[in-house]
Amino acid sequence: MRETYDVVVIGGGAAGLGGALALARARRSVLVVDDGRPRNAPAGHVHNYLTREGTPPAELLAIGREEVAGYGGEIVTGRAESATRQQEGFLVELADGRAVRARRLLVTTGLLDELPDLPGLAERWGRDVLHCPYCHGWEVRDRRIGILATGPLALHHAQLWRQWSPHVTFLANGTAPDGQEAERLAARGIAVVQGSVAGLEIDDDALTGARLASGEVVGLDAVVVTPRFTARSGVLESLGLKPADLEVNGHVVATQIPADPTGATSVPGVWAAGNVTNAMAQVITSAGAGLTAGAMINADLVEEDARRALEDYRSRAGTTTADAGEA
Repeated sequence: MRETYDVVVIGGGAAGLGGALALARARRSVLVVDDGRPRNAPAGHVHNYLTREGTPPAELLAIGREEVAGYGGEIVTGRAESATRQQEGFLVELADGRAVRARRLLVTTGLLDELPDLPGLAERWGRDVLHCPYCHGWEVRDRRIGILATGPLALHHAQLWRQWSPHVTFLANGTAPDGQEAERLAARGIAVVQGSVAGLEIDDDALTGARLASGEVVGLDAVVVTPRFTARSGVLESLGLKPADLEVNGHVVATQIPADPTGATSVPGVWAAGNVTNAMAQVITSAGAGLTAGAMINADLVEEDARRALEDYRSRAGTTTADAGEA
């Protein structure tokens, strides 16, 4: 690690590496600080990523790191704790005591999936406990899918996952769909199982069903839950940025850091991209957002470089801004 970089990227997932690649190719000095906790680590493969369909997440990151390093970008393992503004940019402090300066920051720290507290659920997360049909629907097509009513979007998910399988069961888990919703479920052949879910049944390292409090076991091949998506926003909050609630159909489902379409936040010199600012973004979306933010950061630095060069040019020429205007 050198003392100062043009840009420090905090977070080395798809968004961070996408931004770092754009910046490194723009001949910027770039450091990526990554704590090695990718959100999609439990998943077997990345999907809906054009030309990379089915790539294991770790392999995709390894390819991205190699590409960034190939253009001179640096990557270091560590956890950024905070960032503070200084006269010439920012000071980023790492958990191990190291610190590094940057003219600009790109924060791509992602989010945390807060799962329901149910025995066996966390262990199967990303394997046969799922949440996104676009990420996993094809892999469980025509299988027995249980929709666990743990959030306000459970009924919506039951209808959505019905696109991938005719064998969808709504696990009411102590709730009761109203008359209209029950009719909608019945119309599409979605069975409703009453009773609270006590845990998951696992046999030979595979999900086999959901166990109700009554002891009954509902045979299933996959269980769908709705996590609470919480932005990993500690570094951004140290700069005064606060996460905002994301509402879907009037229900809060996530927190995320507000940013404009380019990733620029309300703090000058700080950009954010990926799930930390867009909780619904998939891997390819996050990579694209990182690229956009990287290009905008470079453009911002070009403007600063041009201003500084002009000031230096006029100083060496013995002219002032006013003199140049009169000329």
